[in-house]
Amino acid sequence: MDIFNIIIQTLDSTLRLSVPLLLACLAGLYSERSGIFDIGLEGKMLVGAFAGAAAASVFHSAFIGLGMAILISISFAMIHGFASITHRGNQIVSGVAINFIAAGSTVILGQAWFQQGGRTPALAEGERFSPITLPGADAVKDIPVLGHLYSELLSGHSLIAYIAFAMVPITWWVLYRTRFGLRLRAVGENPAAVDTAGISVTWLRYRALLCTGVLTGLAGAYLSMTQNGGFVKDMTAGKGYIALAALIFAKWKPVNAMFACLLFGFLDALAIRLQGTPLPIIGKVPVQFMQALPYILTVVLLAGFIGKAIPPRAGGVPYVKER
Repeated sequence: MDIFNIIIQTLDSTLRLSVPLLLACLAGLYSERSGIFDIGLEGKMLVGAFAGAAAASVFHSAFIGLGMAILISISFAMIHGFASITHRGNQIVSGVAINFIAAGSTVILGQAWFQQGGRTPALAEGERFSPITLPGADAVKDIPVLGHLYSELLSGHSLIAYIAFAMVPITWWVLYRTRFGLRLRAVGENPAAVDTAGISVTWLRYRALLCTGVLTGLAGAYLSMTQNGGFVKDMTAGKGYIALAALIFAKWKPVNAMFACLLFGFLDALAIRLQGTPLPIIGKVPVQFMQALPYILTVVLLAGFIGKAIPPRAGGVPYVKER
């Protein structure tokens, strides 16, 4: 039973750690399916995390913080759209610029507003999202196996975590069962054909970036208002880039994206659990290596285990309307 508890705890950590990756990965899916490469996922998560924690701390409301995180992330997504869609700028350069702006501005504003070295104050109970106990979880927690799975693995997560996993079937339905999804996929492959049909390529891509802003705002709010209980400098720690790697690994499909993010979350959870633990034959592994393990395996998986990942054909190419 001790081994079973360890497995449950590791899987529970996997779910928690995969939530921001999953939200950011789905955010990238919307933008890249429309033909807009978005390196700026990291920056939009970071400003969302800061805005959410700052607003929650000032207004003493988790939901106001969440709304502000989404609003600021959407604003940065629209800046990316203005540069890369309206003015046909280089999408990679625009995304990198957003990451730099986010990294610098969050620290400067945090220090100016709260005088805590770029951090926000620690969030109190009503200012962050607490775990939700699912119906019947307490009643079945003593039942072997199934009771533990329901009460400890499925129950006890925050509202944003449940939203993240609900977004997987919602995204699949939107992409493959709605007119908007059909047009979104078409504009990422052949924007000229979409334009010929009388549909605005610009408006479609802006709507895709709107979805990206909402999801990265949720991801940032999860980091600062659920996982950490406050904003700290560079708290995204490369999660936006790992989400992009997971998106390529998943070949731009929502269900595959969920499993890819769960894999990266599991690697992160395993690295945390194995820190300082002697392993057979190898012995004690340095903490730094275990911390780098998810990033090492990200490179390994992308280098040799996914086959040929073909991005949307119009991705990264500004659309110029033919006259």
